Amino acid sequence: MTDPSASANAAGASAPPSCAATTAVLIACLNEEKTIGKVVRDFLSADPGVTVYVFDNASTDGTARVAAEAGATVIPEYRRGKGWVVRSMFRRVEADIYVMVDGDDTYPADEALAMRSYVLDRSADMVIGDRLSSTYFSENTRRFHGVGNRLVRFLVDRFFDSDLHDIMTGCRCMSREFVKTMPILSHGFEIETEMSIHALDKGFQIREVPVSYRDRGPGSESKLNTYSDGMLVLRTVVRLFRDYRPMAFFGVVGLFVMLVSLAIAAVPLSDFLTRGFVSSLPTLVLAAGLGITSAVLLTCGILLDSILDQARQAYEFQLTMFREQDAARLAERCPIE
Repeated sequence: MTDPSASANAAGASAPPSCAATTAVLIACLNEEKTIGKVVRDFLSADPGVTVYVFDNASTDGTARVAAEAGATVIPEYRRGKGWVVRSMFRRVEADIYVMVDGDDTYPADEALAMRSYVLDRSADMVIGDRLSSTYFSENTRRFHGVGNRLVRFLVDRFFDSDLHDIMTGCRCMSREFVKTMPILSHGFEIETEMSIHALDKGFQIREVPVSYRDRGPGSESKLNTYSDGMLVLRTVVRLFRDYRPMAFFGVVGLFVMLVSLAIAAVPLSDFLTRGFVSSLPTLVLAAGLGITSAVLLTCGILLDSILDQARQAYEFQLTMFREQDAARLAERCPIE
């Protein structure tokens, strides 16, 4: 098996410096003064050619100062929430390859950079750093986080017919095409789940690579709330299932309502068949109302599924236009002599 980092270095070495693929390391930070300096230095030491961007999410400690002193380009994002930070990252940073990690020093820099080889050889649009197949469960000390990760993975794999192992990892490597064409709607920590589902729905090539995970060091505190953020992620999964699979979502809900309607209608129907009239009119009205509701839900699913197909067609045209524009950008940067 070839070493991904060696492939990445070879690809970069074979091209002229001005035409070599540029790498941006994107780090979202909120009060990570104790760890961000080491994270920045590790990436610059692993590959001095990368540009490290630290997006400071309105920290109240010395995160921005420490990151700048370590050699990072610091960009402030005052809207609190990781979704806002990622949106700002994707819109403001220009590069050919994007490596995204957290600022808490939980992912080794060399392993994160090694994932670039799959983007460089175009075998992946998004490489997921899979913690759960590595050291996550032995290193993570926060209660119920493992259970939550497994639950989200199960729901996404069932809803979207996938076989991903780590849906919510903060370690990813992405192509320019993926980064620049992804609509970001989430505002908080559910952004990783949205990125995974978007890639699945739009047919981007996804590859999972096990990466080492180490728990936060002394003095470094997680910003995650196990219960509130966990419920937010689960709600996001259901919302995205509704948005990306409307026929399945409304079909299941409509079928359930229809079954309830038939169960309620059994009483007045039996009454009518045996006695020739219905003694409980409100029950019959409720059953009829639920039956109409189930038909409306099914109709909504059909209409939204048709609209979604048109949206996917429009997105394909958007991708085609982006590829043409990006090809022109590369031709201008690397003219053929």
